[in-house]
Amino acid sequence: MQEENKEPKRKLSLTGLKRLLSLLKFMWPKRWAFFGGLGALVISSLGTLAFPMLLGDLLDAANPEASLSRINQIALILLIIFAVNAVFSYFRIYLFAIVTQFMLARLRQTTYNQLIRLPMAFFSARRVGELNSRITADIAILQETFTFTIAQFIRQLITIIGGISLLTLISFKLTLFMLAFVPLVAIGARVFGKKVRNLSKDAQSQVAASNVIVEETLQGISNVKAFSNELYESSRYFNATNEVIRIALKGAKWRALFISLIVFSLFTSIVGVIWFGVYLVNQGAGISSGDLFKFILYTLFIGASISGMADLYSQVQKAIGATDSLLDILEEETEPETMAECKDKVQLKGNLSFKHVSFAYPSRPGVQVLDGIDFDVKTGQKIALVGASGAGKTTITALLFRFYEPDSGTIYLDDIPAKKISLNCLRKQMAIVPQEVLLFGGTIYENIAYGNTEATALQVEEAALKANALEFINSFPDGFQTIVGERGVQLSGGQKQRIAIARAILRDPKILVLDEATSALDTASESQVQQALNTLMIGRTSIIIAHRLSTIREADRILVIDKGKIVESGSHEELLARDNGKYLALQQMAV
Repeated sequence: MQEENKEPKRKLSLTGLKRLLSLLKFMWPKRWAFFGGLGALVISSLGTLAFPMLLGDLLDAANPEASLSRINQIALILLIIFAVNAVFSYFRIYLFAIVTQFMLARLRQTTYNQLIRLPMAFFSARRVGELNSRITADIAILQETFTFTIAQFIRQLITIIGGISLLTLISFKLTLFMLAFVPLVAIGARVFGKKVRNLSKDAQSQVAASNVIVEETLQGISNVKAFSNELYESSRYFNATNEVIRIALKGAKWRALFISLIVFSLFTSIVGVIWFGVYLVNQGAGISSGDLFKFILYTLFIGASISGMADLYSQVQKAIGATDSLLDILEEETEPETMAECKDKVQLKGNLSFKHVSFAYPSRPGVQVLDGIDFDVKTGQKIALVGASGAGKTTITALLFRFYEPDSGTIYLDDIPAKKISLNCLRKQMAIVPQEVLLFGGTIYENIAYGNTEATALQVEEAALKANALEFINSFPDGFQTIVGERGVQLSGGQKQRIAIARAILRDPKILVLDEATSALDTASESQVQQALNTLMIGRTSIIIAHRLSTIREADRILVIDKGKIVESGSHEELLARDNGKYLALQQMAV
């Protein structure tokens, strides 16, 4: 599991930087704030560079020959620079915050809109936690990058380039002497920095692995308790978090060595520069004590900027990794027209045909799930699909909703190929009541209204009445405003099913899919739900998947699916009359 969660190591490359900078298109509407913040950054950085120069001049003025007016003038200029620097620093931070918050909101919105438009094949190959981290963890990294890292990177670059230029003006010899230390520091920083970055990535991957354990355990907490596996799950999490400690401490050792190297190199360089500078002053090489003081301050500024570049480099690498993860999602091909208006305005009657349909899931291309499926359904008919688990019943409904496209063959709706009907139009005229009802964590009203977000309160109440749900809803103190809890945990199985039926009634679909809608219920709940289902199916084309064969006796036709093929077709009585038939065997097993 640990290996699966490790992300590929990202190297800082021109392509990676281009992909990172491509995200700037999300901030383009706020470009005025971006360029304003950039201008404020440049001015405040240049103001900082003027500080050592003026401070050196002030030190040179510390002699009996200097006039008091000159000293006061330098001090006043310094105060003005500090004030200007403070003002522009404020605008830099505020303007960059405007740009970053707007940009990240746009990026979150775009990523979310893209995610919910992606095909089912995409979701079947990924974990929910992994996708959620794209909108949370990855965008948090980008927030740090665009709020702090880029600004600091530009500031450090201005400091290094401007500082070295000013050093050259002060003393060319001393500048060459100082720069001789840079390659040694850079090589050490490269070696240690690479090791620290790799260990940091390993630690992040291990933290992600431990988070997956928490997520899966909490999602399946009922199973954990039912199997008394609290100790096992605690042990799994204990081992995962201990591995985080081991990797983090190993990283801490290398980071300590890295920082020690930088500190030692920095102070060694400063001592060397001071020594050589004093030597030049004593030799009368045209450098004053004030110039030496300027030089030392600029050396400190440059040294701090170079050492800070290592952290910025690491942050940019992480941002490139986060960018790649987000762009991988944004570049995925979405389902067509899922969020567009229903342009073709096709009004379905409910006729349905599968013609020679074959299909294998993209994640298992070698396993044929459906093999030459053929059947026709007329408007208002009730068709039942029965067969063993894995026979392909649910896959038929998945193709009907166009969650996937057939590998071969065609699905027709009112003699129109399903591919020629926009997804939005198609799905707006269909509804499903699944075996495991997923309710959202809001109110009962919101969950019913999910079937038609434009419905009135009266229509929602009528749907609840037809679904045999109004009585239990009104028994709650808050009625329709009762919070159902995450995944509907506050409601019983039968109550959740009737909420799902009310949702489908509100949808007023032409084609209805019932996927084992009563198989997990007790007898009393099943009776109430079945009554609601009977009301729902009136006048609608209904596809019923059932394990309980007693629930499909009234179906107009029953299709027996076995290994992806329709092996029998007929009414309940016709199929029972067949000697050694598959349906008869299923009926006998159910007794």
